[in-house]
Amino acid sequence: MTATPSEEGKVVALDSVVSRQGDRSGRLSTGATAAASSRRGNVTLKDIAAVVGLSTSGVSMALADHPRIGQATKDKVHAAAAELGYVPNSAGRALRSGRSASIAIVVPNTGQHVFGHPYFMHLLVGITAQANASDAAVMISTNPDETHGVAAYEKVLRSQAASGAIIASASINDPNVNRMLAAAMPVVLIGRFPHQPNAVSVGVDETAGAVAITRHLVDEHGLRRIAHISGPLDHQTAIDRYAGFRRALADSDHACTHTLAVGDFSEESGQAAARDILDSMSDVQAIFAANDEMAHGALLEMRARGLRVPEDIALAGYDDFGVSRLTTPGLTTVRVPAESLGRKAAELLFDLVAGTIPQPTHTVLPVELVVRESCGAHPFSE
Repeated sequence: MTATPSEEGKVVALDSVVSRQGDRSGRLSTGATAAASSRRGNVTLKDIAAVVGLSTSGVSMALADHPRIGQATKDKVHAAAAELGYVPNSAGRALRSGRSASIAIVVPNTGQHVFGHPYFMHLLVGITAQANASDAAVMISTNPDETHGVAAYEKVLRSQAASGAIIASASINDPNVNRMLAAAMPVVLIGRFPHQPNAVSVGVDETAGAVAITRHLVDEHGLRRIAHISGPLDHQTAIDRYAGFRRALADSDHACTHTLAVGDFSEESGQAAARDILDSMSDVQAIFAANDEMAHGALLEMRARGLRVPEDIALAGYDDFGVSRLTTPGLTTVRVPAESLGRKAAELLFDLVAGTIPQPTHTVLPVELVVRESCGAHPFSE
């Protein structure tokens, strides 16, 4: 597979790679040096960490000759690595030494979904910009279809072509995230992963953004009967945005009624969710969708029924990646700095490759409420 240069960086779609050293998910017990010699190339930083009593990041720093690690500890780590038969990732060595190398972005979804969604395009702009600064290429690993949820991870783990990986849009119950974190390569997660408190990650305060937009609908426009179209509730982003919506209603001094319809962040699911809402909550005053694509779908459904936005029903979204500015009326939304997320994720990944442990491990970027015409000017009513 060859890289296709672009203005934003060197990008290659990792849709097929050849396994050089087989499945790297095998693990060694503390004293299994005999087994190690027969499985050279499968030993990971976690295996070395178990022997010497360090964290995997500490082992990585010791192998990278980081000045924060004492010489005695470095000697111990190198001795354990030699005994276990540890084979460092060649791409990682290249990046640490300043030579051109590659990083991977893993998105456990189809290429059609990734390249057709503005969020990933903005994310990729930020990642490739930071990669260019380090003279590194970016590989994109996706799934061939909806039934192969592990493929995006496997291709990166087996190829050993990347110095590290950025994982985006993973569900909270995806076991492959744990596999990646336990592997030898550095990993940065995009989003909030509360069950992985020690993982390096970058995200935004989704809950605060949802609180802000819901309070705006309630306090500034006097809306009391509000529906929420969430994303899939096995994704932390959707969970946090729904939590922020509910928190704002619960904290309000006004009695509010709400209903929930679950979508999948697509325009089609937003239209279907709005259909359910309008059929079940005839007196709904506003719809807050968990992203702009679903908000646009809701707008189409309301128009199909002869309903006006905002005169009949107010509408709000989340993300501000483009469609929010193209609708009529313009969409009130929460601006997510996706390009900055990508840039920061890549920056953190290069730090990890270099043996530096970020503090704090979870970086939170701010969001911004953007008020446009879709929420309208409604009279206050109880």
